[in-house]
Amino acid sequence: RAMEHDRAIEVYDIIRTIRDPEKPNTLEELEVVTENGVEVQEIGEEEYLVIIRFTPTVPHCSLATLIGLCLRIKLQRCLPFRHKLEIYISEGTHSTEEDINKQINDKERVAAAMENPNLREIVEQCVTEPD
Repeated sequence: RAMEHDRAIEVYDIIRTIRDPEKPNTLEELEVVTENGVEVQEIGEEEYLVIIRFTPTVPHCSLATLIGLCLRIKLQRCLPFRHKLEIYISEGTHSTEEDINKQINDKERVAAAMENPNLREIVEQCVTEPD
């Protein structure tokens, strides 16, 4: 349990500094991501299931898919342990949460999105640590 809690804090520290695609704020400042929205479960020897639940700022947020993509890319790059990653919109906080959840947890769709140079540039701007 303690190890899972430590891993959850580690995950939160990675995602809290992701910047919002439209605002100058971080996802933590906007309360899009919170410590309570990060869950880590040990699923094997030195392997963990990381579950992120995030809350868009408005129920019809057009950038929710992009935020999910930023979360996934940053964690794929930065997590120092073996993991499976599931990212969801907090239940009842977005008008199309089911569709978005499917998109951001589909490896092929994520890969296709990252092949789009415009989208990739926005993701890079959001996930790059401020100096």
